[in-house]
Amino acid sequence: MQPVGHAQNAIVLNGEHLTLDEVIAIADGAPVELAPEALPGIQRSRAAVEKYLARGEVVYGVTTGFGYFKDRIIPPDQVGQLQRNLVRSHAAGVGPPLEEREVRAMLAIRANTLAKGYSGVRPVVVETLIQMLNRGVHPVVPSQGSLGSSGDLAPLAHLALVVIGEGQALYQGECLSGGAALRRTGIQPLNLEAKEGLALLNGTAMMTAVGALVTHRAEVLARTADIAGCLSLEALHGTPEAFDARLHAVRPHPRQVDCAGYLRRLLAGSTFTRPHDPLNVQDPYTLRCIPQVHGAVRDAIAYARWVIEIELNSATDNPLIFCDDEEPVVLSGGNFHGEPLALAMDYLAMALAALGNMSERRSARLLDANANGEVLPLFLTRHGGLHSGFMLAQYTAAALAAENKILAHPASADTIPTSANTEDHNSLGATAALKARQVTANLERVLAIELLLAAQGVDFRREVLGPEARLGQGTAVAYRLIRQRVPFAEEDQPLAPLIEAVRQLVATGELAQAVN
Repeated sequence: MQPVGHAQNAIVLNGEHLTLDEVIAIADGAPVELAPEALPGIQRSRAAVEKYLARGEVVYGVTTGFGYFKDRIIPPDQVGQLQRNLVRSHAAGVGPPLEEREVRAMLAIRANTLAKGYSGVRPVVVETLIQMLNRGVHPVVPSQGSLGSSGDLAPLAHLALVVIGEGQALYQGECLSGGAALRRTGIQPLNLEAKEGLALLNGTAMMTAVGALVTHRAEVLARTADIAGCLSLEALHGTPEAFDARLHAVRPHPRQVDCAGYLRRLLAGSTFTRPHDPLNVQDPYTLRCIPQVHGAVRDAIAYARWVIEIELNSATDNPLIFCDDEEPVVLSGGNFHGEPLALAMDYLAMALAALGNMSERRSARLLDANANGEVLPLFLTRHGGLHSGFMLAQYTAAALAAENKILAHPASADTIPTSANTEDHNSLGATAALKARQVTANLERVLAIELLLAAQGVDFRREVLGPEARLGQGTAVAYRLIRQRVPFAEEDQPLAPLIEAVRQLVATGELAQAVN
């Protein structure tokens, strides 16, 4: 990703109004600015820290050690070294690094949290994070090591290492030392002062960043699944009667109702669907119950968005400094605990796994002539035996759906105590977010396979119905996009490139956007 410059449409951080959609824009390169009105609050909380230091008061994380060492008093002349030691010692992450988009989201979320004015940092700390965003300095952050309580300590320590000119960073595609990346972009590394290392590390920025990006992808995939389901319904000569508004009005889960309405719009004008037949009034569940299942998935996604947008504008470090009264108050608590996000991400992963289960079963039906009443040829090939057609595409979808079922096991149901049992319950929120990310990636491929098969099925149906047959107003758009990338398969060929071509339409949101 290239460094970005300031622009009139910069996203302004004030600690109060950051949205999920703005985080997506920042992840994609939008510039960021600190709101001038945030400065007084930041300065007040910093002045309180300076006052405590001058008085020699005991304040956790300012003049004491951390975690189990909370009762170890640190002399005033060592508080800066305490913060540097904290950053260095906590940089214990392992595993594949986070994507640059995820790191950009982390930087923005941490800057916005500090801008709220409860963390006791100098304004220069917030401004340095913003400079790193705007100049394209992206810390290399290992993805594993966070327990999701006391926040994302290890990942945020790797981010903070670059802030002090250490660690590693990506700049214009090159991996550099943190100090070299800052020098190239004219950013001064920070000498951390009291409370600042703790404020950088102690929060939920990683799980919130990954969760925000996953939730945005999930919103796109929910629409894509509706489109895929409708295209499959047309290929299988299904009936849209189960989407009738009257049915859903008497079970008024709002997103079920919305989903049914969207399906009706997608299919409007279709001549591929089956008219009312008293001897064949209903389809299998994965067609008939799309509004009920997909609508429930929409509920889970909406819940994830709700949780994340609260977290984006929350003070999540510890302790927090409140300056509303004449005398500032320091409160130690647990706003760093990731349980709200852990539960939301686990719920999201389970919901997306269910969406993949629906899609894989529709794919299987498209390929199985016995199951689809010989509406379509076995394995969607006219030369069965000599050719295997799309047989193995369903194998792949089944493998991915099975993997998602394993990944749907809730991370939040587990916990391992740490810090000599001082931190005796951990959320595993980062694990939940990373699992949801993998479920999402798998689901993109499962849906791509269904779309690929449904388009092949539509072509076979058109041979029966004739060239005048019309797809629905939404599914017709999806079909045309797929056929621009992948032609009808007359004979066997490697399927992986075909699946990938459709996956790109799904993953970029191009298909869902074009249909909408």
